Amino acid sequence: QVQLMESGGGSVQAGGSLKLSCFYSGDIPDWYFMGWFRQSPGKGCEEVATLSHYGDKDYHFSVRGRFTISRDSAANTLFLQMSSLTPDDTGMYYCATDAYSYNIDGCNPEYRGQGTQITVSS
Repeated sequence: QVQLMESGGGSVQAGGSLKLSCFYSGDIPDWYFMGWFRQSPGKGCEEVATLSHYGDKDYHFSVRGRFTISRDSAANTLFLQMSSLTPDDTGMYYCATDAYSYNIDGCNPEYRGQGTQITVSS
């Protein structure tokens, strides 16, 4: 049984930083993509970042240069380092894994966590 559990969300002032963690367990194939997507009432669902098993990283244009996705395979943990946060980054952030990155980008992955809320105030 695959499980993903996010942590590290919270409230922060604009310009601040946060680091999300996602501990994953279960039989996730090595070739699966891992990533993050977010949902907010104003913008709906939006891809954030994906990471391939080769280490290739892809980011939504709005977070490129501000967010960094990384992984500690030995610790079964996926990270999202976020800096220069703006109120537009507010939302529920989900950790996800799927055989195809477009399913993560489309916010419809095979597996996802329960989410962690990020609130950025101006």
